[in-house]
Amino acid sequence: MTTRAWMDRIPDNHAYRCLPLNIANSHGWEILSPCSFTVTWNGGKLARDIAIRSLDGYAQLSDVVVSHFAYGIITFHLWYLFRTEPGWDLFASGTLNSFKDGIAPLTGVIETDWLPYPFTMNWQMTRAGSVRFDKDEPICMVFPIPHGALQSIEPEIVDLDEEPELKAQTMAWKERRDEFMQKFKAKDPTTLKEAWQRFYFVGRMPDGSSPPQHLHKLRLDAPVDRREKPAAKV
Repeated sequence: MTTRAWMDRIPDNHAYRCLPLNIANSHGWEILSPCSFTVTWNGGKLARDIAIRSLDGYAQLSDVVVSHFAYGIITFHLWYLFRTEPGWDLFASGTLNSFKDGIAPLTGVIETDWLPYPFTMNWQMTRAGSVRFDKDEPICMVFPIPHGALQSIEPEIVDLDEEPELKAQTMAWKERRDEFMQKFKAKDPTTLKEAWQRFYFVGRMPDGSSPPQHLHKLRLDAPVDRREKPAAKV
């Protein structure tokens, strides 16, 4: 799902004008809860201090979610054995740019190019109380990342003056941005109608040129079910 409830509540789709948010919203595949349930935590350190109760009579609730690690942590069994191509890990977390009052997803990076067993998805209660998960609500979001790629990157901090062309583009953007904001605050009719500058959204440099590549949308393929189907009864 690419939309977010908190973004929907902002008038005139203003939040969806932020392209980095939109790309991140689509940046992975979601695993959904097969049932509805509540989680209640009394703030204690033991596994029994968490109570998980079904809201729809789902018979195998303990196969889906349990209190295993204690300390306000609940554990989801995803029931998939994820496999990635050699050299690729899987980044697992909650749905990006999505928030749930009282509980937060924990994030992990898993070496799924060799792992012969499944991993779990864990959430941490942030306060004592109750939270609710509904059927088909995302409980995990996954996407592949290159294994150990960050270790080969050396961040550098340099003076912008060392790259005159980049500095010229940056200063041109700043001047146009400052002028736009001044007119916006002065309630200039044309600027108010324009509402926002679209440099990044449309992929345009301050001098009017375009970058070599730019995403407006991120479209991911749905998983292909290659499991053998049972033979039809005759």
